Amino acid sequence: MEGRFVINGVEKVLSFEPDATLLQVLRDGGFTEVKRGCDTGECGACAVVLNGDLVTSCKVYAASVVGSEILTAKGLGTVQNPHPIQQAFVDAGAIQCGFCTPGMVMATYALLSKNPYPTDDEIKRALDGNKCRCTGYVKIFDAVRLAAERMRDHG
Repeated sequence: MEGRFVINGVEKVLSFEPDATLLQVLRDGGFTEVKRGCDTGECGACAVVLNGDLVTSCKVYAASVVGSEILTAKGLGTVQNPHPIQQAFVDAGAIQCGFCTPGMVMATYALLSKNPYPTDDEIKRALDGNKCRCTGYVKIFDAVRLAAERMRDHG
């Protein structure tokens, strides 16, 4: 089957099997920044923003969201012009192996889009579905706080 999606602001028509997950369709469509980790929705590596809400794409059937708007980490910014969240992760040293980073960035984006002044408890809840085996989370939390500050200061 085929479905139309708006991915990172660009309309795409993608082919997929009826039982394919959104994760499979995105990766097959070249959006490899969406990582395949656990396939159970537990690790957050496949997190994307779907119609304004954070979802684990491994738990969403693509056929159920045809016509939707999807935002991935690459849709936020570029290497030359990174989004403040992406730059904050770099500046705070919140990236080690990088596997979890796109999901962490999208969870941060979802949080800060709705709450520009998150408390530490709110940050913890927002990132609860994202697992990282490298950083110990301290630098990730620092990055979220830094991104929030920069986004408030610079719009």
